[in-house]
Amino acid sequence: MRLKSILIPFVLLLLAMLMSGCNPKTKEPAPTIEGYRFADALGQEITVKNPKKVVALMGSFAETWLNAGGELKAVTDDAFDERGLALSKDMITVGTYNSPNVEKIIGCSPDLVILSSETREHVAIKDTLKQAGIPTAYFQVTYFEDYLKMLKVCTDITGREDLYKKNGLEVKEKIDSIISNKSSLPSPSILFLVTYSGGAVVKNSESMTGKMLKDLGCNNIADEDKSLLKEFSMESIMKDDPDYIFVVPMGNDDALAKKNLKETIESNPAWNGLQAVKNGKYIILPKEKFLYKPDARWGESYEYLSKILSGEKS
Repeated sequence: MRLKSILIPFVLLLLAMLMSGCNPKTKEPAPTIEGYRFADALGQEITVKNPKKVVALMGSFAETWLNAGGELKAVTDDAFDERGLALSKDMITVGTYNSPNVEKIIGCSPDLVILSSETREHVAIKDTLKQAGIPTAYFQVTYFEDYLKMLKVCTDITGREDLYKKNGLEVKEKIDSIISNKSSLPSPSILFLVTYSGGAVVKNSESMTGKMLKDLGCNNIADEDKSLLKEFSMESIMKDDPDYIFVVPMGNDDALAKKNLKETIESNPAWNGLQAVKNGKYIILPKEKFLYKPDARWGESYEYLSKILSGEKS
């Protein structure tokens, strides 16, 4: 009996100690992550674990990876020229986004390469990188929803759910709020053009900026008159006579872009007869918001267009 009377308090003390260790307020170490598995835009099943030497073959993809809290080993020229990303001085450049240097990429010994499924030069090097034992992940990003999906994958890889909220969900909330107010905006007919040195290309609502304008209630004349997508026709544009004309000039030289615009489009005598031109609704859009992928600034692009359509901005 004496032994029993000694053992019972001891057992109770031991149980108390064990229970205190199971207290839900006690912070337990995070479980070890073996890797994150996902399917990319080409249908590849990929597993990655904490990649640190990442090569991004498009400036907007490099920015998305940074927005997810990732680290970069190498990028293409447009990360500097078009995006102006604040990258380290020892950042390696592996060519241009539409002409990546495979030897340089392999020389970086990356643990992940991020590529575009819409860029044929990227798809063309898939097998070469695979043979070199380098994991590749292809993404397709045209609309904000695509960016949000890519950001989710990237933040799942990095474990930065906070950055998915900040650079993704909070941006979505802003866009949703802007779109929800479109009932107070007019529903104008619009023409959307991308100009280059040799002329202009008409874009419909399936383009990045075209979709933003559609989301805001605009009626793109190229959605109905599909012949405009094949050939720039001043006659067709005069017939539709849109309320707004939005233009994004291509090229890094703004002065040259405006010169090309004047020589290829504005020099046509019929141009000044369009109501959009006469009413001051012929608007050149900044390419950093409407040619390049805005990424975490997508909400700013929607807001910019909304202010034009509401008359707050000309």
